[in-house]
Amino acid sequence: MSTYLAPLADMRFVINELAGLDAVCKLPGYEDATPDTVDHILDEAGKLASDVIAPLNHTGDVEGCAFENGVVRTPKGFIEAYAQFVAGGWNGVPFDPAHGGMGLPWLVATAAFEIWHAANMAFALCPLLNQAACELLATHGSQALKDVYLDKMTTGAWTGTMNLTEPQAGSDLSRVRAKAVKHGPHYHITGQKIFISWGEHDMTDNIVHLVLARTSDAGIKGLSLFIVPKVLVAEDGTLGQRNDLRCVSIEHKLGIKASPTAVMSYGDDGGAIGYLVGEENRGIEYMFTMMNNARLAVGLEGIGVAERAYQHALNFAIERRQGRDPNAKTNEPAPIVRHPDVRRMLLSMRAQTEAARALAYFAAAHLDIAKRHPDDKVRKESQALVDLLIPVVKAWGSDIGIDVANTAIQIHGGTGVIEESGAPQYLRDVRVAAIYEGTNGIQAIDLVGRKVAREQGRTARALVIEMRKLLGKLAAAKDDDAAAIRSALARGCDAFAEATDWIVATHAKDAAAVLAGAVPYLKLVGTGAGGWMMAKAALAATGKDDHFHADKRVTARFYVDHILV
Repeated sequence: MSTYLAPLADMRFVINELAGLDAVCKLPGYEDATPDTVDHILDEAGKLASDVIAPLNHTGDVEGCAFENGVVRTPKGFIEAYAQFVAGGWNGVPFDPAHGGMGLPWLVATAAFEIWHAANMAFALCPLLNQAACELLATHGSQALKDVYLDKMTTGAWTGTMNLTEPQAGSDLSRVRAKAVKHGPHYHITGQKIFISWGEHDMTDNIVHLVLARTSDAGIKGLSLFIVPKVLVAEDGTLGQRNDLRCVSIEHKLGIKASPTAVMSYGDDGGAIGYLVGEENRGIEYMFTMMNNARLAVGLEGIGVAERAYQHALNFAIERRQGRDPNAKTNEPAPIVRHPDVRRMLLSMRAQTEAARALAYFAAAHLDIAKRHPDDKVRKESQALVDLLIPVVKAWGSDIGIDVANTAIQIHGGTGVIEESGAPQYLRDVRVAAIYEGTNGIQAIDLVGRKVAREQGRTARALVIEMRKLLGKLAAAKDDDAAAIRSALARGCDAFAEATDWIVATHAKDAAAVLAGAVPYLKLVGTGAGGWMMAKAALAATGKDDHFHADKRVTARFYVDHILV
């Protein structure tokens, strides 16, 4: 099995040249996020990933999780790896130091989390959900709830989960039946939840479930949000008795086999004790904070696995000898990396991964601006851009992960369908990323409905204007690559603008027609915005003669010639 090495050079390039770390570290509270600090953070993350977490990816997949009498045992090495993850403070990268976090920008946390997902997607899914739960609690929780739970969750000593789905209510949360009945200072929760990632495990001594339950019969507006801990917490902060909840079973899945997906039952003995987050009947509103955080992270899952699959395929292509080099004068078997079609596939994998990475980091930087910029107008504009891009990063990023992992199997040839080659796991693992946290079709519906039609295309059109500003700079570059990139980007901008105008004009009178084209529109936005990122990368690399920057220009040219068409 090939190892994983975090692509630190490309990450630094994207963070500094494309996402704009210089602007982010000028925001209030982020002054310490200098390039040197970020370099150190990513170096250390890369070491932990390569040395500790990545080696458990294959073994965890083979062993899987064990379930017996309500107890889940994670694969060998996971408890120890998670302890190192917590000791390094990695769960708290973007969170308030007052609660045990590092206080660094989401841009930095995004890069770190790509590393965890690439190293071991099943393992990283646990802190992914905990990170989202921390943001929800920090944003909407009362001070009393924060005092009890936020420090432990921020450090990763306890982990958080998301409990939405029920057997009869998949994505249609209006059909949720789990009930919450007020009982003195807390509520009694009863009902069943399914597909709860890391709903039960042995890596921490408490699990904090964020549970959506019904406090009235008013459809989706009758849902409220509750903290339901696995183990109740005493007034002095120590752990007390077990709450009335249990894991009924764990699923047997196509991939991420080392990540326990639990069926959870609440209130079998009268009612699990839950604590209301915020106000009654605002559960969906609060849960969107957690879901949007998770959706950005799921896009990163796709990007991380794509990077891992690319590295795996590249190493195989360098080592595997078969056929002759078409440019060589010998009949000796050549490494298949010398074959033009293999090179095409590898370049396609690299170009898509780098474009998706750049767009995800760009979105993360604007999330920082939306949270910290002193100008209210700038904050609102950045938040609108983040809202527009989150469904794109989630869906387009996970689709790219699937495509790249599938191509990795093709490069391996016959051995690619053999589990021992390692290639199938990446495709099996990343396949779910297009499904959970809202299927990619739902992301597209959200994009065209809530993010484009509802605001009459304002933010989408503003993004097109920003993308078109690069055309003049490309024209000024005056070389063949810049001219080709400019031409393709101009066509991409025109298509993005035309499709946006059609959605705005059509949605009110024929919503079905718009929804029928929602997925192609999302792919258009992702491909076009990704092309913009690659064009920016090509310009930033111009005039620099080292191999890294030369490769950036080649990859950008490939992207516009083969993908942005």
